[in-house]
Amino acid sequence: MKGEFPVDKFHHIETPFYYYDTQLLLRTLQTINEEVAQYPNFEVHYAVKANANPKVLHLIRQADLGADCVSGGEIQAALDAGFPANKIVYAGVGKSDKEINLGLDNDIFCFNAESQAEIEVINELAKSRNKVARIALRINPDVGAHTHANITTGLAENKFGIAMNDMEPIIQQMKTMSNVEFIGLHFHIGSQILDMTDFEALCYRINELQDQLEQHHISVKNINVGGGLGIHYDCPDEQPIPDFHQYFAIYAHHLQLRKGQKLHFELGRSVVGQMGSLIARTLYIKQGNAKQFAILDAGMTDLIRPALYQAHHKIENISSDAPTETYDVVGPICESSDVFAKSIELNKTKRGDLIAIRSAGAYGEIMASQYNCRKLPIGYLTEDL
Repeated sequence: MKGEFPVDKFHHIETPFYYYDTQLLLRTLQTINEEVAQYPNFEVHYAVKANANPKVLHLIRQADLGADCVSGGEIQAALDAGFPANKIVYAGVGKSDKEINLGLDNDIFCFNAESQAEIEVINELAKSRNKVARIALRINPDVGAHTHANITTGLAENKFGIAMNDMEPIIQQMKTMSNVEFIGLHFHIGSQILDMTDFEALCYRINELQDQLEQHHISVKNINVGGGLGIHYDCPDEQPIPDFHQYFAIYAHHLQLRKGQKLHFELGRSVVGQMGSLIARTLYIKQGNAKQFAILDAGMTDLIRPALYQAHHKIENISSDAPTETYDVVGPICESSDVFAKSIELNKTKRGDLIAIRSAGAYGEIMASQYNCRKLPIGYLTEDL
């Protein structure tokens, strides 16, 4: 089954470009809000790193989600899109002084701090501005996730977060600092997680840590469980909207929240992944000795995930209904890794045919580069065409 695209409108647009299905994004946001409405203490922040297209950010802000940022540039993009500063959280293992000051000057809700050294710097910078910075400690829960090794973040060997053994001493140390306030714990175990038991394991670990802190009379106002919910790259049309019902229900049923606690989520890929496709034109069909290649005008500069993670995206010839043939789908970049897929079935493809690389709304346009002096792809929403 092929996705539905306004192909007649695509012919007049320079390829490659990103196409964002506005209606699917709006339905996804509506589903999130309907599910979260069942849990008054749940709050969702959109992970800006997934897609920072200004028009996409504007629609997400209109849905009343907060913003999860991992750089000063993302904080500024969120502010420019109208996200209220009191719904912006700022994570990242290497925050610069300039970025921290941007957060302080705008009174963002929270810094998710990842080390004792970082907390000391935040305290010093906040003191120079006569402010008190709200801080959640990002704890490394040593919980594995069934996903690609490059996008796990919750294991002891990862660079992210504070070791569990260091949690209580750091909280006690923060009590001696006059310009920081401990307001919560932050966790994130990885990305593109489809095995829901991974989230259950995180809940159990958080329960243990909260019990441990309460034995020392330390209370926690906010728990932030990050994001990580995956999407189905193989069948984007069968499940265009992830199972948010089950996702939120897992935390509601397995996480032992205390009275008055708020639970924060940082969802990115699951919000925008399925609404985006990379649209490319076929430049050549090249017949090799053992295989044939469909050579596109899009490459790893436009969508790096297959080269970086060996990621799979469903690929469709949206110009043809002819019988299928087998192709390696590749780009024009001067790198052997510039391959989108090998030995896949496409409707018989010829020069000029439009190719859609699906499920590219997350970590597509935002990760594009100008390697080989190529132009960055433009992202178009449905109403732009």
